[in-house]
Amino acid sequence: MNGSASKKLSRVGLALGAALASTMLSTTVSTAAPGGVGGVAGVDSVARTVGRQDCPVVYFDLGETLVHTADDGSITYQSGAASYLRALRERHIRIGLITNVPPSWGATDAERAARLKKEVDATWKGPEPFAWKDFGGRILTPRTEAERKPAPALWQRARAESGSCRLVFQAETTEEVKVAASLGYVPYQVGQPHRPAFLPVALVRLLG
Repeated sequence: MNGSASKKLSRVGLALGAALASTMLSTTVSTAAPGGVGGVAGVDSVARTVGRQDCPVVYFDLGETLVHTADDGSITYQSGAASYLRALRERHIRIGLITNVPPSWGATDAERAARLKKEVDATWKGPEPFAWKDFGGRILTPRTEAERKPAPALWQRARAESGSCRLVFQAETTEEVKVAASLGYVPYQVGQPHRPAFLPVALVRLLG
């Protein structure tokens, strides 16, 4: 391939990548924005924050988002989740969990996270364990019943702990991604037909 053709293909690739990013971000936010599909205000909000925050943090729900509980009670990775988390780790993108557990599991997030890990690991099946260490101390759980999702408290706490970083939230339920969108997160509903299982890593990187 000659140099001129190579440069043309590179320009086409960049243009397609930019178009995909614009389309995906617009679709993601407009779909999950309060008020239903086509929420223009949600798209405008994303556009205003691009370039302002340079350290994306990707938060997830846990059950039926990153892990799946089978009929026999065993827990495994949701399809594609292990490789997705690995790809984020390889690119040094921080991740966290925003998940409901009984407040009685501990007096602090750390204690409740330790109990959560114990419960999941006790029934875990699969060739590799769940990547708990990737989440660091970013596992947020309700301190009271009033803080349980879809109440906004956990998302608000995650934002307070993340400084000016751009925040993403991925979950399987429409209600949760809508609440996250209303609080300024870039939301993504996982497991939808005709869409990537998770928000593509390349788009997450563009947020930074």
